[in-house]
Amino acid sequence: MTNKEIAQHFRQLGQLMELHGENPFKIRSYQSAYRNLRAYEQPLSELSPEEIGSIKGVGKAISGKIQELLDAGQMATLEKYRAKTPEGIQEMLNIKGFGPKKIMAVWEGLGVESVGELLYAVNENRLVELKGFGAKTQEELRKKLEYYQKSKNRFHYAAIEAEAEQLLAVVQKALPEVPVDYCGAIRRKAVVIDEIEILVGQEGAAEVLADLGVLKEVSSEANVHAAKTTTEAEVPVKVYTCPAAEFGTQLFTLTASDTFLEAVTAKAPAADWARQADEPAVFNILKLPYISPELREQAWALERARSNDLPELITEADIKGVVHAHTTYSDGAHTLREMAEYAKARGFQYLGLTDHSKSAFYANGLKPERVFEQMEEVDALNQELAPFRIFKGIESDILNDGSLDYEEDVLRAFDFIIASVHSNLRMDEDKATQRLITAIENPYTTMLGHPTGRLLLSRPGYPIDHQKVLDACAANGVSVEINANPYRLDLDWTWVPYALEKGILLSINPDAHSTSGMHDIRYGVLAGRKGGLTAAECMNALDTEGFAAAIRKG
Repeated sequence: MTNKEIAQHFRQLGQLMELHGENPFKIRSYQSAYRNLRAYEQPLSELSPEEIGSIKGVGKAISGKIQELLDAGQMATLEKYRAKTPEGIQEMLNIKGFGPKKIMAVWEGLGVESVGELLYAVNENRLVELKGFGAKTQEELRKKLEYYQKSKNRFHYAAIEAEAEQLLAVVQKALPEVPVDYCGAIRRKAVVIDEIEILVGQEGAAEVLADLGVLKEVSSEANVHAAKTTTEAEVPVKVYTCPAAEFGTQLFTLTASDTFLEAVTAKAPAADWARQADEPAVFNILKLPYISPELREQAWALERARSNDLPELITEADIKGVVHAHTTYSDGAHTLREMAEYAKARGFQYLGLTDHSKSAFYANGLKPERVFEQMEEVDALNQELAPFRIFKGIESDILNDGSLDYEEDVLRAFDFIIASVHSNLRMDEDKATQRLITAIENPYTTMLGHPTGRLLLSRPGYPIDHQKVLDACAANGVSVEINANPYRLDLDWTWVPYALEKGILLSINPDAHSTSGMHDIRYGVLAGRKGGLTAAECMNALDTEGFAAAIRKG
């Protein structure tokens, strides 16, 4: 173990002790040991215990801990603090400029226990009410968190979409006569991306692009016509090259998932459609209608294509209303008027208002009197903004026993209710499934919100039996949300086909906590398309009257 590695152990020990409010004197001694040991030149492993104890800032106690590390590779005191600190909290200590006191504030104040949960809380404007935080501090933290997430080399599609588009445009401009397109997961609009993949129909193009300064630090892969590089923001990039005459074949091959490609080649060997210059020619040879890249994940899309039964996929233009939106009544950044006027200006016909319910104390959830106060404002705005309409909804917490978060006299006052789990997330599958089903069976539940509570790249969803939950939705006339926030995208697209088979209406909801949050509808649409969703099967692709009829129960 090197001196710097040993020093890092003391740094983390000091941080964890500060996090837990331990003796400041001991914390300072460990911080001092960190600074002195990392700068000490002679390897500690070559020194005797007496020599280690004589180093500045190292006394008998610290010397003993160093010996533990040298002998056993770990330190008992540090392991004790690690054991009582969630891994996600420990990870936060790696975020530059976000120290133990602030971490403790969000941990205790918001129950946040991972970097992803923290970024989500920032995007929902939840930190501004915490002591030591304000709008400026929250915005600075957002930038640090996004940088940290990027540094882990897995990316939400939304986080790199703009950068990928810019890169593709630069390559196309540099090689105007050459066919160029995305391939791989980014062309399939996968919810999580490991790298940007681009196909260029010119052999040796990667080196040409490097010479032009379009790509930097290109390194070739052995036995593969591909080169690796990164964008300016250090997003990994893979550039495949091929002769222009094979561009269509290579684009088809490199876009498909392994599962999809195996299903294709099982009935049509690759030799049958080799050396095609454009992708539609490949489909012609395969005697298939064109299959959108988003659908080239699983074999079911191929079977539907063979049956001439491909769905006409939903588009962003099909969405008629913004459903699931928060305002300053709870934890939103903009007022009800601002949210409504922005939605109307964007061409939407209606806004499905769903601030947080009373149990969501962390999000300034609405007590009953504030619910009715908000409804009065909705009535006034509906008169003013007609024919644009605001529907009176709530995102009701599903309580631990599956009940909704208001008494019946309040529940019946809403036009619709999205029922969501926000607390007590540590459940086994039976508990989580029954909790959701109980809420689904409540006659006031209109829609199930983010069914698993997942945060992509940060927090796996609580385990549920999707089939049982979706069956319950179908039996009770409850629609299901595809939460379009790019950190959620929950219901996962892989369950969209089953939901549609059961006749469940899905709703693509931005979960907007600001006017800009409405733009996340785009990512929900992309996720819905991957599951074969059509406009006819999407609740908020209905016009105002259609939506009003769809949410009417009983």
